Amino acid sequence: MTDQPTSARIPLIATMVVALAVLAMIGLGVWQVQRREEKAQALALAATNPGRSAIAFPKLAPVDPAILFRPSSVQCLRVVQWQVEAGRAADGSMGYRHIAHCATGAEGPGVLVALGVGQKPDDKPAWTGGQIAGWISEEPDHRALLTRITGKATPLRPMLIARAAPAGLKPVAPPTAADIPNNHLAYAVQWFLFAGVAVIIYSLALRRRNAAPKP
Repeated sequence: MTDQPTSARIPLIATMVVALAVLAMIGLGVWQVQRREEKAQALALAATNPGRSAIAFPKLAPVDPAILFRPSSVQCLRVVQWQVEAGRAADGSMGYRHIAHCATGAEGPGVLVALGVGQKPDDKPAWTGGQIAGWISEEPDHRALLTRITGKATPLRPMLIARAAPAGLKPVAPPTAADIPNNHLAYAVQWFLFAGVAVIIYSLALRRRNAAPKP
């Protein structure tokens, strides 16, 4: 008498958990596709903003896409600290962008100013503050990829890109829409791939679990 193979069984709870996770990943992918269209519209607006009239500098994050790259100015009472990032000067040369963290009062969030581009990361700009004009932008984005693709990243703080630089530094390249990547389609593809991989892995696990035992 031969043994009959056991019928395939699907664990209900585990399958529901995987199904919900896959649906969530697909939903995040669809959301990123929608965000791509919104970002494209915002970038189209930002491309025309540098030539428009000046407005007040935003105090808090996030920066409204409608005012990105608009001319503005800030009053830096004093430089609290310096931040150095790779950057491009207005003449096209590459170097180190010096960003001043400025105090704007006894309390408050202060303001960031991309003051100029130097050739050495350890340059010490002589600028100590004052009224400075430029364009509204955002601080460098060092947020983790996962927080960005899930929409849970902390909003980027507003930053002024100075129109002119003090002695010893070159002016920072004026902002353009090309400086802001529209990565939402790539994020959407990643979520769809995650969903597909999850289905494949779970299917293989079920197949292995329900495989007939060897005699």
